[in-house]
Amino acid sequence: MELEGRVGLVTGASRGIGAAIAGRLSEAGADVAVVYGSDKEAASELVARIERDGRRAVAVGGDLRDPAALEEISRVVENSLGLVDVLVSNAGIAPMQSLGEISDSDWDRVMEVNLRPAFLLARRFAPGMREREWGRIVFVSSVAAFTGGMVGPHYAASKAALIGLSRSLAASLAPHGVTVNAVAPALIEEGATLPGGEEEHSRLAANIPVGRLGTTEEVAQAVHAIVTNAFITAQTVSVDGGMYPR
Repeated sequence: MELEGRVGLVTGASRGIGAAIAGRLSEAGADVAVVYGSDKEAASELVARIERDGRRAVAVGGDLRDPAALEEISRVVENSLGLVDVLVSNAGIAPMQSLGEISDSDWDRVMEVNLRPAFLLARRFAPGMREREWGRIVFVSSVAAFTGGMVGPHYAASKAALIGLSRSLAASLAPHGVTVNAVAPALIEEGATLPGGEEEHSRLAANIPVGRLGTTEEVAQAVHAIVTNAFITAQTVSVDGGMYPR
């Protein structure tokens, strides 16, 4: 198994894209920390499924906006599973607001959830990865980083910043066996940023070149490909059905 003996940590992993990524990592042989914000029940159910498949897993909750909580999450994961080899920063919020509706506190909250934890966790785990000469860091960005998206400027800015962060970290960590990349999904079924109901989803799907919405599993497949390839780094992999070719 490609990730046998490795430990993965996925934030925002109780549902949606994060849960699919956590499941995919476990299928590849990794033991997985399922980090969640509030949905303890869903996170515990995912852990139970992973354990039934023969891997170790732990659900760890906390407020990712709080640096002290992030440190406690890191400590619990290391004590439960071991040193983290694969970090996937997926947790995020997507409040739909126009420029005029975004207050100072709205802006800060999006950055505190979407961007700052990714930096703090990378800073926490990258030194150990570098010392062991093996590590994988993946930031879940969005096609909104390129197009502006439909959520709002605060969301687009936070997702673009993740790409910049990945490029900066990749340059310094590449010589030490640590890769850093981003994935940029768009219009994913069960994704946190998908607005409206079935009728709205059909309308959105019509604007995607492949003619349908994406799935959380397809995002997880992209992350799996990245973390099992030692020669991919400083890249942003789009999972968007062709919405933003480049």
